[in-house]
Amino acid sequence: MPQSLARLHIHLVFSTKYREPLISDGIRDALHAYLAAVLCDLRCAPVRINSVADHTHLLFDLARTLALCDVVERVKTSSSKWMKTKGSECAGFAWQAGYGAFAVSETGVAAVRAYIANQQHHHLTVSFQDEYRQLLGQHRMEYDEQYVWD
Repeated sequence: MPQSLARLHIHLVFSTKYREPLISDGIRDALHAYLAAVLCDLRCAPVRINSVADHTHLLFDLARTLALCDVVERVKTSSSKWMKTKGSECAGFAWQAGYGAFAVSETGVAAVRAYIANQQHHHLTVSFQDEYRQLLGQHRMEYDEQYVWD
């Protein structure tokens, strides 16, 4: 086959360090735009980005020539540096060390997109930790609770 083709939808989730509520309403839209720009620079098409005070969700198409870990590192490092320039309340901003990345089928994109869009309402009753455990369970991912949170 002379041509290499790939379309990989990724649902990426990560929190602020220690789940500190540092993503305020005043910075949220600008952060989403910045995250989208970083993904675009990597040729990873952003599909939906949303966050609440202590974590963010990104749905994007992984570029065929990039490793997921490299995309995550660039997104988190770049956006953390950007957040630190947004005022004294963000001077110590950091993302957690880890992340969750989940493959999404073509037929599941609309549902994940809607799920991400609904984060503010969803988190009125569900904590990030419970949501993350749920996602890990849905994707049959084994994990050790003591190493999931930082």
